[in-house]
Amino acid sequence: MHQSIIATFLSLFVSLIMGGVSFAQERYLDSLFSVQMETFTYVQQPNEPLDLDIYTPQNDSETQRPLLLYVHGGGFSGGQRNGERADRFFRQLAQKGYVVATISYTLTMKGQSFSCDQPTPNKINTFRVAGNDIARATQFLNSQSAKLGIDTTQIVLAGSSAGAEAVLHAAYWPETHIVEEGALLSENFRYAGVISMAGALVSLDWVTAESAVPTQFFHGTCDNLVPYGEAPHHYCSVGEPGYMPLYGAEAIAGKLRELGKPYYLYTVCRGRHEWAGRPLANNVAEITDFLYHDVLHQQKRQLHTIHASAGDDCPDYPKFNYCE
Repeated sequence: MHQSIIATFLSLFVSLIMGGVSFAQERYLDSLFSVQMETFTYVQQPNEPLDLDIYTPQNDSETQRPLLLYVHGGGFSGGQRNGERADRFFRQLAQKGYVVATISYTLTMKGQSFSCDQPTPNKINTFRVAGNDIARATQFLNSQSAKLGIDTTQIVLAGSSAGAEAVLHAAYWPETHIVEEGALLSENFRYAGVISMAGALVSLDWVTAESAVPTQFFHGTCDNLVPYGEAPHHYCSVGEPGYMPLYGAEAIAGKLRELGKPYYLYTVCRGRHEWAGRPLANNVAEITDFLYHDVLHQQKRQLHTIHASAGDDCPDYPKFNYCE
């Protein structure tokens, strides 16, 4: 009798293993849901409406879900919110239980250069306008939170390149929440986290103990457009119209470290600006880990992962001893 029970148990155990049944699938870590995508207009502008796409888990009974709001790159002059690689990334997160929004925004630099010939005040205004649009999208999503099943206290920003600059300023520069008509978001509103893929800030003064939120950075030390540490935008020379000091991933993470606040810095030694887009395909595991542990469970980690790229050295850029 004993042997019969043991044999039955072993047979059942083997069947489960061979059938690929998981014993520990968990929301926000594992793929559990199918996904539906819908498009909404969040701002009706005179010339062109600003739209966003929403990816939601289907057959999900949860009504208070975290939201990832993504902002695409393209030098504030182009780009698209839903390219093939980005679409795949959004669906991967929605399958895990997140709601994902990806927005179009005002392309202030359309038809213009965003390099050293573009006056610095115009560049800073571009960050402001993009931050305003992010606040407007957030305002719209907050208004639709019951319908979309969103927890408005768990909204995380993510962006690539220009989009990363936009989300960092949206999270840390309070003026991006304000337009001529008044405040777009309440004074006590805070994003739950930020994911910056090759982004930077104009000022570290905005990163304070009060403003700090869990922030994840992906950045290459040889990025020739947006500095990894502290350097001018596009490495412009002093005296050029577009000379503008910027503070990239290493500098912002350093400020958060001093403040005792959580960050997740993913350094790509010798990596260049292509790392603005690569994390969407190559680092879904790291992004999921950050969202789960640092945003949802507030573990307050300070992490630094160093990845060695196969690229050439950049002798004219600042050196970092962990990449030697």
